[in-house]
Amino acid sequence: MSTTKKTTSALDSAPAAPAAPHVSIVIPVYNEEGILQGSVLELREKMRPFGFSYELLLCENGSRDLTVEIGKQLESQYPEVRLLSLGEPNYGAAMKMGILAAKGTFVVCDEIDLVDTEFYARALALLERTETDLVVGSKAMVGSNDQRPLFRRTATLVYNGMLRAVCQFRGTDTHGLKAFRRELLLDTVNHCILDKDVFASEFVIRAHREGKKVVEIPFTVREKRPPSIRLLKRVPHVLKSVARLAVAVRKTDAG
Repeated sequence: MSTTKKTTSALDSAPAAPAAPHVSIVIPVYNEEGILQGSVLELREKMRPFGFSYELLLCENGSRDLTVEIGKQLESQYPEVRLLSLGEPNYGAAMKMGILAAKGTFVVCDEIDLVDTEFYARALALLERTETDLVVGSKAMVGSNDQRPLFRRTATLVYNGMLRAVCQFRGTDTHGLKAFRRELLLDTVNHCILDKDVFASEFVIRAHREGKKVVEIPFTVREKRPPSIRLLKRVPHVLKSVARLAVAVRKTDAG
């Protein structure tokens, strides 16, 4: 009898498992020592008015500067920050790693040089109040404000035109910010076979083809620094990956 009482008492005193956060913010980072700490502090301040729990997943991938050290320091200072490290430069794989590690009801994929919480508010309102499954921030639709150099804006239009031509993509952008209900899109993420620059495109295109309700909203692109990888250097890999993507999504349709 006394043994039973002791067991019950021990169970009652065990700490409860921490509740899952309402939102997981996934941000790939690569050689961001110059803006990482400032951007995280800015994001924390911007998140205060929301009033819900969140986690920030910094998905480091192959940085050669002090990004990892700064990330570890931020993780030790702020309980909502988690540092994940991939070990190789791969934006798409880092984003996928973060999404699969996320614990929140909703996932927001952002960029360290944007931290656009206005997008969070609009996207979460759609996800919580409508039947929307995935919200994509489009740099190319009417109402957007893309402040990047003309060369990069033109490259985005050409790239999206390629996706429409070879993958029958029905939207205006795949590389903008994203927000979605995690449990509804995890299978979509797991089905993606491409990485680096094209993972984000495959994710959005597969969501469309799987019948998910995808909604685009315009947003403002105001970057804090030039891209960490030169655009022209990425072109050969992107062309090959788009060809692979076209084959992959057609196989999915055939299956």
